[in-house]
Amino acid sequence: AMWICLGTGCRIGELVKAQWKNVDLKKATWFVPRETTKTHVDWQVYLSAFALKHFKALHELTGASEWCFPAQQKDGPLDSKTISKQIGDRQTRFKKRSPLLRRRHDDTLVLSDGENGAWTARALRRTAATMMQAMRVSPDVIDRCQNHVLPGSKVRRHYLHLDYAEEKREAWKLLGDRLDAILNSNNVIY
Repeated sequence: AMWICLGTGCRIGELVKAQWKNVDLKKATWFVPRETTKTHVDWQVYLSAFALKHFKALHELTGASEWCFPAQQKDGPLDSKTISKQIGDRQTRFKKRSPLLRRRHDDTLVLSDGENGAWTARALRRTAATMMQAMRVSPDVIDRCQNHVLPGSKVRRHYLHLDYAEEKREAWKLLGDRLDAILNSNNVIY
């Protein structure tokens, strides 16, 4: 989930509600229906090779379910808080509580020896946007890659409907290529 969030800039709640019927591993696309988005707008994600690799690995684990992230104790998807809690459980040096039963309690996800404090699932989305910005992707395209409500008047939003598909595809490709380069570098510890 963390790699897909980082590679697409999606919201964690959108990801945990993803269904396999909306992920096309051959076309490298993920359709996010308006019912599962914060903005209540359909959203087409063009998967980079990086994001596609992680969706394929996920499919090996959960492809028999209708949900990409099926809940174990009930029908339906995981609760969106589950992944956030798991990220927090792996940064316990920042927690002011005793270990919880049947939950991890370690520091395996603490970054930079904790110099910048704890991070959350939302930080992955911010990091994806910042990385795109550093590669000179325009803010308008970044907003569309993150399915933001676009700025401007309602009239403008009503009349301007170009989806910037090619620009978004290129932005996600740049992001995925950069993430692969970082992870394949000899200087990265993960």
